[in-house]
Amino acid sequence: MANLWRAAVGLATNPATADHDAIEFWSNPERTGWLTKQGEYIKTWRRRWFVLKQGELFWFKDSTVTRASKPRGVIPVASYLTVKGAEDAINKPCAFELSSRYETMYFIADSEKEKEDWINSIGRSIVQHSRSVTDNEIVDYDKR
Repeated sequence: MANLWRAAVGLATNPATADHDAIEFWSNPERTGWLTKQGEYIKTWRRRWFVLKQGELFWFKDSTVTRASKPRGVIPVASYLTVKGAEDAINKPCAFELSSRYETMYFIADSEKEKEDWINSIGRSIVQHSRSVTDNEIVDYDKR
């Protein structure tokens, strides 16, 4: 029941119950790297390999990601509203948060630069894949 609710509101889902097969996460991802993520149920911090592609943030136990790899989890970033630094919120350096109306997820990068790069990449993905803006509503300021 929890996964049905999570899927209905667009929050992180178990990849075994969601259909992410259409995304070739192993090929030409937008961003990859190690992040430390807080567990969903048991609030321990674990280091995981993350892959951002087509509005989905996949995570794995190790950095060897192939076609046969099975993600440990998937976050549909377009369902989230903000991504920003969170050092003050969790009292850890290089921390950032990904927030929706329903939940906030915390991550820790290996450096301040990595944190900023992830925030920028995830933020760009939120904008590109958000369902709140249609293609004809996007203004190309370079052509004005």
